[in-house]
Amino acid sequence: MVQVSSRVLSYKPILWVRRAGRGVWSVFLKYLRPITHAGALLPLVVLVIEAATGHLTVNPIQAATFRTGRTALNLLILSLACSPLASVFGFREALKVRRALGLYAFLYVCIHLLIFVGVDYGFNLKLIAGEFTEKRYIIAGISAALLLVPLAITSFNYWMKRLGKKWKRLHRLVYGAGVLAVIHYLWEVKADYRVPLLYGALLILLLALRIPSVKRAAISLRKQITTAHGVKPST
Repeated sequence: MVQVSSRVLSYKPILWVRRAGRGVWSVFLKYLRPITHAGALLPLVVLVIEAATGHLTVNPIQAATFRTGRTALNLLILSLACSPLASVFGFREALKVRRALGLYAFLYVCIHLLIFVGVDYGFNLKLIAGEFTEKRYIIAGISAALLLVPLAITSFNYWMKRLGKKWKRLHRLVYGAGVLAVIHYLWEVKADYRVPLLYGALLILLLALRIPSVKRAAISLRKQITTAHGVKPST
């Protein structure tokens, strides 16, 4: 392993970079919640502006449907990453924004469905029902959305206290919703499967980190790496 001498680390430009990095990180942690809200709402603001100004591609309905669905999946994956980030990597601040990420994911799912049902199909339920037999990705997508409904409703402290231990069991449905969302994306694409498969790989990794033996191994590896680089490991 390459050892970095203290003389190199004490070199002034390097010290300035390290201090600047710590400063940026501390600011990021301080404003993590507003950054999360702003980052989650930004795709919606951009979408509305582009739709209002006529810059939403030649097929605006398809573009809006795809972008809201993709954003919903991004936020859902990020919300699922919060627990491993806290328990495995020691980034406990992630837990502070987990609920917000999950609720924003549900918001985009609702917008995604509204565009599909209302704008694309004009609330013609008979026509939509006919599509179920031809487009299996619709079944996977609606199933994922239905699983998220009770999770969004019971995501607040009132329901956590009222449901007790049942709350955790109920919210494990989010993993099923994540799997169905990835399947929905995979079945919907026509040719290039690389992006949905990447989402699938990320989801499998996050689920694997929930397995006690895998989690312990990941924590041990992280502590070895941080110790080797002279960083005090987080507990």
